[in-house]
Amino acid sequence: MSFAGIHGRADELARITTFVAEMRSGAGQALVLRGEAGIGKSALLAFAADAADTDTTGSTTTGGTTTGGAAPAAAAGPAGADDLLVLRGAGVEAEAGIPFAGLHLLLHPVAGRVDELAEPHAGVLRRVLAGDGTLDRFAAGVALLELLGTLARSGPVLVLTDDAHWLDTASVDALSFAARRLAGQRIGVLLAVREPHAPVTPTPGLPELRLSGVDEESARRILASTELPRHRRDRVVADADGNPLALLELGSSERDSHGDPFAGFVAELPQATRTVLLVAAADGTCDIGTILAAAGTLGASIDDLRVAEDAELVMFTEGCFGFRHPLVGASVYRAATLARRLEAHRALAEVLSQDTDADRRARHLAAATTTPDESVAAALEAGIDRASVRGGLAAVADAYERAAHLSPLARDEGLRLTSAARAAADAGQPERARDLAEQAAALLPEPVDATWAAIVRATLAEDDGRTAEAHHLLVTTARRIAGDAPEPASKLLFMAVGAAWRGDDPARAVESAATADELGLPGAERVRALATAAGSDVAEAVAAVRELVTVDCAELAACTDIALTLRSEVQRSSWSLLLGDADGAYSRATDTVRQARRQAATGALPAALGVLAQAELQLGELDAAARSAGEGLEVATRIGQRRGTAVSSGVLAVVAAVRGHADATAAFAADSESATAAHALALLDLGEGRAETAVDRLTASHRPGLAGLTAVPDLVEAAARTGRCEDRDFAEQALADYVTWVNAVDRPQLRAVALRSRGLLGESDLLPTALGMSDHAGPWQRARTELAHGEWLRRDRNPAKARPHLRAALTVFDRLGAQPWADRARTELRAAGEGRDSRPGRDTALDLDGLTPQELRIVQLAADGLSNRDIGNHLYLSPRTVGYHLYKAYPKLGVSGRGELAKLELMA
Repeated sequence: MSFAGIHGRADELARITTFVAEMRSGAGQALVLRGEAGIGKSALLAFAADAADTDTTGSTTTGGTTTGGAAPAAAAGPAGADDLLVLRGAGVEAEAGIPFAGLHLLLHPVAGRVDELAEPHAGVLRRVLAGDGTLDRFAAGVALLELLGTLARSGPVLVLTDDAHWLDTASVDALSFAARRLAGQRIGVLLAVREPHAPVTPTPGLPELRLSGVDEESARRILASTELPRHRRDRVVADADGNPLALLELGSSERDSHGDPFAGFVAELPQATRTVLLVAAADGTCDIGTILAAAGTLGASIDDLRVAEDAELVMFTEGCFGFRHPLVGASVYRAATLARRLEAHRALAEVLSQDTDADRRARHLAAATTTPDESVAAALEAGIDRASVRGGLAAVADAYERAAHLSPLARDEGLRLTSAARAAADAGQPERARDLAEQAAALLPEPVDATWAAIVRATLAEDDGRTAEAHHLLVTTARRIAGDAPEPASKLLFMAVGAAWRGDDPARAVESAATADELGLPGAERVRALATAAGSDVAEAVAAVRELVTVDCAELAACTDIALTLRSEVQRSSWSLLLGDADGAYSRATDTVRQARRQAATGALPAALGVLAQAELQLGELDAAARSAGEGLEVATRIGQRRGTAVSSGVLAVVAAVRGHADATAAFAADSESATAAHALALLDLGEGRAETAVDRLTASHRPGLAGLTAVPDLVEAAARTGRCEDRDFAEQALADYVTWVNAVDRPQLRAVALRSRGLLGESDLLPTALGMSDHAGPWQRARTELAHGEWLRRDRNPAKARPHLRAALTVFDRLGAQPWADRARTELRAAGEGRDSRPGRDTALDLDGLTPQELRIVQLAADGLSNRDIGNHLYLSPRTVGYHLYKAYPKLGVSGRGELAKLELMA
């Protein structure tokens, strides 16, 4: 049984599954499914049939399914104690006035079993099957109950009736009568009733399950099965309001009316009413004044709209017009001829103001125009600014694309398609943007004209994680246009350096800068500065980034273009992070996120949220960082943006690592960039006491230059704990770059971390100074400095002085949810004498001060009787490493071997 296509109905499917199981066990019952057209009632009936046809072992029963109505009936299988019989019926609108027509359709496949009943029940059902509509309804209900009971002796019986709102009253009464009297029998009755927009179907005394719309995530999964482009899905999801059928129907304007539950309603409306509804559907707004004015030019009025209102097809809320069901408007528009649709759009264009509604007017003019027309195309383009206010960048892309197709000249079409592609890229519509850019490139043979198409294609490639492809495209295009357009060529090479940097390819960054110098381009020094910032010399890189943050926006990208302005601001925020200015990055990124939301720039939003999350992480605000990164990941996943997914996943991996959530760390790390993934996993190892593993990860993933500095403090701490000379040597080299950076950017919070790192590598006297400066470093880094200082004091035989620092660290770690680090602080506190048992007879003089946290944990496990291998499995260490730590711990505890540990009073 597979109903993977039923999305967003977990509770309902569970209810149906329970219903079927109880029916099979003899707890006969009925259930009425109620909901609007297209909400999924028929799908649940199909699920019930399939669930009933599968026994508790998962095998299919040998019974048959009979089908009433126009569909052919399947013969019942051989009778047997567990055979299942499914009786299917359905209401038919054309037969709603014929007494017992519905019951006749339901029972016709089992007419041969009627003779098994005693009289008068057999006679009553024979008259039903003969079409006698004069029968007493009570007698019909009793006879139906008797027949179902007889059928149930051979196996469970499931009665499914779809569109029960179209059943004749006599059949509804008989079914309801029987359905209320099923207790103790293996019989189930499921009725599906549409409401509203259907005859009222009372079913007193029967339990009901009301269906509402599915959630947004489920709606997107439903649309994923269609060929609808991703950029159209957002609009369809919003318009369908969670209705599964509406999602599928609105997903294509090419569908016919098959399966459209409102086609009949629409066809029966008066012509003038259909005219008003067509104008409303064509306009797509709730502006009732404009709708009535346009309809008036076509001979319809508000009185004609009242017919639809009385039929509950439309509604008014605070003067705003709307269709009660999303399928009504689609049904009306689809049912109209092309000529009538053009007429409706033309009427709307005539009544809309050129001054206040230029974009709407141009949109309707375009919809009413069937041949290229530059004046209409120009009108669409002129309304772009207002279109962006009304509908964001997606609306801008729509307007440009329509204007392009109305352009008589190929060059104009290409340039407008390019503009559409730019808007679509940052509206979060990458497939559409790529297609538009490729169309534009084919129409723009001149290299200069094709520049923007290349930028869009490179931007999309980088968003998709294909930085090498983006770099190649930008450099190739820059070389082609350098002679005719040197300034755009310089900007392309600047972007190429950025792509190489983000792709962790400094050689290509240097190559791009050399190309700018070779071609003698204006602004080559900016390209060179960015390449230097991506290089391995930390001091030079800091100087270069400082120069870049002062560059005028116009030198980086076309700031009149919303999309690239937002991306430029994201770049500036990331540069602030490279200069250690987390506060500045936070402020700038917050503003960029706000602008991206206001412009509906979904494509730029993941990058902006990613930098915001990184800034919050550096400020020690773990919850805020997780929220920003979570939103960034959700948006990036929805629009298929791999780079946005990687950045946000990296932040979430680090947060999960700090909190000791191993599974989440691994899952997020798998989707993040390699260096960030290694850092997160190493941080998890460090928190759990696996220092050697942490060092191995960080050493293998370390990158020279600014990009590799974030992980250096963790590398230093891990190396300080392993005791391996090669680890310490590597950490000291990395720390030298870190200190150079700190001195260059001169940020107190970073200086505190640098001093702590130097203290861990042997300059212990720097730890008090580091602690004194750590107020600037945020709660996470301050707590780690408190912990490091407390550990040093304890090992230096000052447990009383260590305890306040360890308590302070523990308090912050607990507040941040950093469980492994809180555990370390607790272990250190116990080792410093806090919480020891002082009851008489206990050895309270045992000296644990000399043990490292790792040694203490291993000794405690060994005292509990665990072998070296068991301890290694518990702490993710090799048995050899466990033995080494025990060998070092024995002299400190004054014991000669494992056998004496159990006799000691070790704090748990």
